[in-house]
Amino acid sequence: MIHTVPMMVVLPLAGAFFIPMISRRVVWAPDAVGNAVMAVLAVLSFGLIGREGVYHVGGWPTPLGIDLRLDGLTVILLLAVNGIGLCASLFSVSYMELYTSKFRYYSLFLFMVAGMNGVIVTGDLFNLYVFMEIAAIASYALVAFGCEHEELEASFKYAVLGGVSSALILIGIAVVYMVTGSLNMVQVAGRIQTTGLTPPILLALCLFVAGFGLKAALVPFHAWLPDAHPSAPAPVSAMLSGVLIKAIGVYVMARLFFNVFGATPDILIVLRLLGVLSMVIGVLLAVGQWDMKRLFAYHSISQIGYVMLGLGLGTPWGLAGGLFHLLNHSVFKSLLFLNAGSVEYSTGRRNLKRLGGLARIMPLTGGTTLVASMSIGGVPPFNGFWSKLIIIFACIRAGFYGLAGWAVFVSVITLASFLKVLRYGFYETPAEKFRVERSTAPLMAVALLLLAIGCLAMSLFVVTGLESPVLVDRAVHALSAGVFGM
Repeated sequence: MIHTVPMMVVLPLAGAFFIPMISRRVVWAPDAVGNAVMAVLAVLSFGLIGREGVYHVGGWPTPLGIDLRLDGLTVILLLAVNGIGLCASLFSVSYMELYTSKFRYYSLFLFMVAGMNGVIVTGDLFNLYVFMEIAAIASYALVAFGCEHEELEASFKYAVLGGVSSALILIGIAVVYMVTGSLNMVQVAGRIQTTGLTPPILLALCLFVAGFGLKAALVPFHAWLPDAHPSAPAPVSAMLSGVLIKAIGVYVMARLFFNVFGATPDILIVLRLLGVLSMVIGVLLAVGQWDMKRLFAYHSISQIGYVMLGLGLGTPWGLAGGLFHLLNHSVFKSLLFLNAGSVEYSTGRRNLKRLGGLARIMPLTGGTTLVASMSIGGVPPFNGFWSKLIIIFACIRAGFYGLAGWAVFVSVITLASFLKVLRYGFYETPAEKFRVERSTAPLMAVALLLLAIGCLAMSLFVVTGLESPVLVDRAVHALSAGVFGM
């Protein structure tokens, strides 16, 4: 199966170039090709579970060629990116009829997926940067896809701050190359183990914290996210919040800090600090929001804080909780953004003050929103409860009782915030009458149901003990193993 790893990049790139070539003659080609590619990628991702190894591109050995590396952490991210990508692609078939130029949308969508998959599997710092830019530039265009004032302004802010973060990351990579003479992660890790964290390497670490912190939208690097996520089409918002900020932000930070530079106590303190700040500030900013998508966007900042807190503990329990919450958040936050898209698709509204009674009018969307809200709120037996519980338990076991208290506090405020969403959007009598312009399309409903089932199924995996050894345990081992790929 290691020979299928390049296909995770080649297939979406091929689809992105193929769609514009035939779409003018075959109207249904963008939908068919885009969804077919994502379905194949999702199947391939599941086939990689339990696999590990190194693929040498072109047959060139490690110092000379490009390595694509597969381990437990790689697989868990590939599953998240391509599984969520398939659901977002299915949702797009009807939803993107509200927009123009569907073939451009699918091309950009597949470019973004190719970039994320490339970041996840590459073993080379410069190629990591190239794939990251492919995903980021495609996402800038997708945020502006509506071409209205709000979308263009949000995309401009996103592109400017994204350019700043990319510049910081590129300078950091240049510093690492200057010191170590290599861009291969295994070689860089080996040389840093020999020389230690010299001042230039510490400078590169600081640049990476700021650069990838911007990509992950961690506080205080989060300014672009509350505008970009609400402005983008719903499937794009689901991808941005569900997987993009993880694949080119959180994942890279975890990979570099644990497997390349080494998770020193000082680095772990920084990760814990960023996690707690993001958790608390993100949830407090979300409480006063009435726009559904903006409220969900602020909660993305908060929930990523849980992931960083778990990673920052540096213990097996903390790593397991952080990685499991990363996977859980990919599912329930993508579901929330698609639910918001379903509401906007049917009613033309997303302000909670102008909604109400949607559970009766749109029972499927109401039911899936309830599942996602209980999941993110940490209500048992939904999947979000288990990952938060593991993180809180890990904080207590490590002696960080204050951090455990903050995690509980944020979870309570999160639940209160989503009870507001359910009350004003779905169960309370609307303050003003409004008309449902169109019903949720069948493929949109399929995407919502798949993600809602995912929220419940992942809880069952925890209860039965299947999830940890298959996915999270392998990812924890990959982070704890030391040098990447060795």
